[in-house]
Amino acid sequence: MTPLLLAATGGLFTGLAGMLNIALEGLLLVGAFSALAAVYFTGSFTAALAAAVFAAVALSALMAFTTLKLRSNVFITGLAVNLLAGGFAAVFSQYFFKTRGVVALPEFRSLPTLDFSFTGELLSGYSLFVYAGWILLFFAWVVIYKTPFGYRLRACEINPEALVSLGIRPDTYRWAAFLICGFFCGIGGSFLSLNLGAFVPNMTAGKGWIALVVIFLGGRRPLGLLAGAFIFSLAEAFSNYAQGMHNVPADFILAFPYILTFIVMVLVSVQKKRLN
Repeated sequence: MTPLLLAATGGLFTGLAGMLNIALEGLLLVGAFSALAAVYFTGSFTAALAAAVFAAVALSALMAFTTLKLRSNVFITGLAVNLLAGGFAAVFSQYFFKTRGVVALPEFRSLPTLDFSFTGELLSGYSLFVYAGWILLFFAWVVIYKTPFGYRLRACEINPEALVSLGIRPDTYRWAAFLICGFFCGIGGSFLSLNLGAFVPNMTAGKGWIALVVIFLGGRRPLGLLAGAFIFSLAEAFSNYAQGMHNVPADFILAFPYILTFIVMVLVSVQKKRLN
């Protein structure tokens, strides 16, 4: 659930600013590769996290520049970023590791875990990334609903003219939203590769696209994101554990999370149409 939740939280900021960011998949992928490359050469998880965040924020800044400064279409730019991310990983993987396939750490060290025995097994024994995802979601809620920045960010979509009348430039907050989105996706992407101890081409496996669905399924609210990310992650976990089931086609089991995504998108669209 962690990378999905982090990507959805980052996408929430750009969505509330009136800029639907479909580049979450690419930002996650860049973060995953940068983290693996950094820890491969330095052996430091801290350096890996910093490299992932830097790469994802830089790519997100490029998207913000082309969208807000050059006035390119945000959807076309998002698709370009997704394509660029795949090319980025392939080119640098060939340059640094002489392969475009799987890049594994020579000595895999599992991520350090935190023990909260007093909470029981349900909430104890996870890596720091898992708890960071929950904490960052809480901070996102505080920023969005309890600070002037959050009020102005939401006004960028609801009534940008009101901001202009106050002498505030909506694009300033949209820039900030893109950078925050890159920050969250960088952390989410780093968890993907560091938790596995390897980088696999296209290892995001559609998580960025599902994160977009989670945003709308959760009503574009932090608590809704948590519930939506849990539902889709539960479906993915089911597909992983159910591959040994008899009389069930393996292709169907692997496609189950995406089938659920499609069904939820249809149901949400129908519900919105009825409300309108």
